[in-house]
Amino acid sequence: MTAASILDRSDFDQLLALLVDEGYQPIGPILEGGRIVYGPIDSSSDLPAGKTDLHDGGMYRLVDRQDDALFGYNLPSDSWKQYLFPPQTLLWSAVRSGGSFSVNPPTSEAPRYALFGVRACELAAIDIQDRVFDGAYPDPHYGSIRERVFIVGVNCVQAGGTCFCASMGTGPELTDGYDIVMTEFIDEDEHRFLIRSGTTAGGDVLARLPLAPADPTDCSHADALIAEAATGMGRTLDTGGIKELLYENAEHPRWDDVASRCLLCANCTMVCPTCFCATTEDRPTLDGATAERWRTWDSCFALEHSYIHGGPIRVSVRSRYRQWLTHKLATWIDQFDTSGCVGCGRCITWCPVGIDITEEVKAIRTEEAAHAHR
Repeated sequence: MTAASILDRSDFDQLLALLVDEGYQPIGPILEGGRIVYGPIDSSSDLPAGKTDLHDGGMYRLVDRQDDALFGYNLPSDSWKQYLFPPQTLLWSAVRSGGSFSVNPPTSEAPRYALFGVRACELAAIDIQDRVFDGAYPDPHYGSIRERVFIVGVNCVQAGGTCFCASMGTGPELTDGYDIVMTEFIDEDEHRFLIRSGTTAGGDVLARLPLAPADPTDCSHADALIAEAATGMGRTLDTGGIKELLYENAEHPRWDDVASRCLLCANCTMVCPTCFCATTEDRPTLDGATAERWRTWDSCFALEHSYIHGGPIRVSVRSRYRQWLTHKLATWIDQFDTSGCVGCGRCITWCPVGIDITEEVKAIRTEEAAHAHR
């Protein structure tokens, strides 16, 4: 990690231009359909300047800020997962010729993304997906994209109503895993970024920018803003003994309670930055001359997802919600030595009926504590 420097707002587009010159496609927050999402950006004018977002259970609102902050929002509705683990991936194609056929891998080159505005919880989610896809049996499709990614992180200086990354130890400050990290300042007539590199590649980019040295007050100001975000989380989750708590309560009546509210819409798994359920689809042409096999996102909330010979094994709403939450917070730890939750709160915001993962765990924990004192 290099010493911190100051990048003026007026020079921000030079950072974008340098990465474009290096062959990267910048991806960052943009406005679309009344919400903030991730998409291709060409300049800072594409960013949601002067906008922020309000989050609560089953509620999202985009509102104006009092300033022109470029990264003054909490979290976009989607995650970086869509770029590293795309919703649809071509695995191979087959062509029939005469009495035989050939199977060919994809020929297109993996993109080179520069991800702008990566938050600490999202970087933690990328690290988790690295463990999932680059474990004992590495996924070449994920790896070909991941190894070409340049990450520009942004420290959070505010927290959303459904954020609980501080509880999960995943934010709000980025500590590693980035190429460049920034903290945005807006003080009266000054709009600046405290910026530093975390890799050699990041340092090479910063060396070509018109930076000014940061003084100790700049660093202290950044620390204070991040600390304020850490104490301003809208939610908390007690993770003490959480794996054992969920293992020991597979038949808890709370699962029936949440099942009475869950719509099985799978929104929580689609917006989750770590969920990796997928299925495969074969897509032959009508004449049988060619065929393609695609990997597509799936969800453990879908009935067919648990299908094995003879039928699905999780037929009830109760069993599917329990599978998702228990995997996320318990069995994931056994599989990947980490929780599958980073505390981003998207599953709470985008649940149509406002089911809150922190409240579901709290309800089970509270009843267990009550039983223990009887």
